[in-house]
Amino acid sequence: MTTPTPSALVIVGSGLAAWTLAREVRKLDAQRPLVLVTRDDGGFYSKPMLSNALASGRSPQSLVTNAGAAAAEAIGATLLDHREAVAIDVGLQRLALDDRTVDYEQLVLAVGADPIRLPLAGAPEVIAQAVFSVNDLADYARFRAALPPRARVAVLGAGLIGCEFANDLILGGHQVAAVDPAPQPLGRLVPAPIGRALEDALTGAGVVFHLGTTAQSIERQGEAYELRLANGAVLTVDLVLSAVGLRPRTQLAGAAGLVVDRGIVVDETLQTSASAVYAVGDCAQVHGQVLPYVMPLMVGARALAKTLTGARTPVRYPVMPVVVKTPLLPVTVVAPAAASEAQWHAVANAEGLEFHCLDEHARLVGFALSGAACGRRAALVQRVGQPLA
Repeated sequence: MTTPTPSALVIVGSGLAAWTLAREVRKLDAQRPLVLVTRDDGGFYSKPMLSNALASGRSPQSLVTNAGAAAAEAIGATLLDHREAVAIDVGLQRLALDDRTVDYEQLVLAVGADPIRLPLAGAPEVIAQAVFSVNDLADYARFRAALPPRARVAVLGAGLIGCEFANDLILGGHQVAAVDPAPQPLGRLVPAPIGRALEDALTGAGVVFHLGTTAQSIERQGEAYELRLANGAVLTVDLVLSAVGLRPRTQLAGAAGLVVDRGIVVDETLQTSASAVYAVGDCAQVHGQVLPYVMPLMVGARALAKTLTGARTPVRYPVMPVVVKTPLLPVTVVAPAAASEAQWHAVANAEGLEFHCLDEHARLVGFALSGAACGRRAALVQRVGQPLA
């Protein structure tokens, strides 16, 4: 079956990027046919809340602020839910789903990213039962349902998401072990002293860190599991939560012949290598970067809405602080560009740790804050790009 909508804007995905784009487009064009395709029910929720919902007892249903059908009706869109996008014909401008095809004038891929899964040795059925990732609402529902009271949980990864989950789980009354090959948490995001300060705060609440090592294998041991680490340690756990990062979903784009790298490669207007196909959010590689955070996603969606409605608008990112949701020790960081040779410098602050990242001209190109020093965020955002006296 073919859905004949030749003037339609078709969006694949129903996460924050997809819904933000759809709403922004509708503000600018009240009449254009708008179709969203999603593998789930399309319900709108805030994905960042998944990593701090356990301690507060939030059910999966309570995180949904707008059902998919209601959200689509509110903006006059067609929602094709519980359907999989399987192929793109860029010549015919046609999207194939698992039960029909949809013609498009413009197509936007907002397909997100998949969790990276570490290659653990062990029986496949044991890994399937014991190892979880939380990347969407359905993942959260499965993990929450499997989590017994006062569970022993190993969190693989002590980056941003791993630390947020470790914080949430320990506050929720669980026993938490965090495993990471880096020498301190947030190893690739913040200066080492801030990572160690977060480690101290989480350790003080009961989290046990196993740093400088990795998980190697898992096997069932009675009603629990034994997780073996590369350093020889053996952890007895009820569940394992893998939080080692995300990999953009590029398979659909790659199979259609679009240029992909770490993500779906787009230009400054978020256009892919096909003239009528765009990508936004966690799946897109913009200016050579994949930015799996809320603020760049929102900025990108708003700019793309203008482009799709006739006003070509390059994406221009403002200073975008990353807030690590660890109430035991809040952390905020603006990281310098990946290729930057700027240096971190500690700054005296009685309220917490404060670091400035300065380039060779003594200009502020990044900063990292912890604890009450996070209150300096707004003031420092205003000074990024300026010389510091």
